[in-house]
Amino acid sequence: MDSIISYTGRYRIEGNQWVTSVEVACNPQWVDTEQAREFKITGDRLQVFTPWGVMTNWPGQEMTRSMVTFERSR
Repeated sequence: MDSIISYTGRYRIEGNQWVTSVEVACNPQWVDTEQAREFKITGDRLQVFTPWGVMTNWPGQEMTRSMVTFERSR
């Protein structure tokens, strides 16, 4: 559970950015902040990218960037 990242809140789209106004988060420091994620849609695939940074709750605490890919099933 030390490596889980989660948050929720209202969001808006600005260009290729998905911006969430954080209301609840596993990291209390994120509450009342905005989390921006770059996204790209190609056909039936949505890719979401985090900004580069050090995730303090991940082992090693090195610079990382996550990418989550969603694909529409037919």
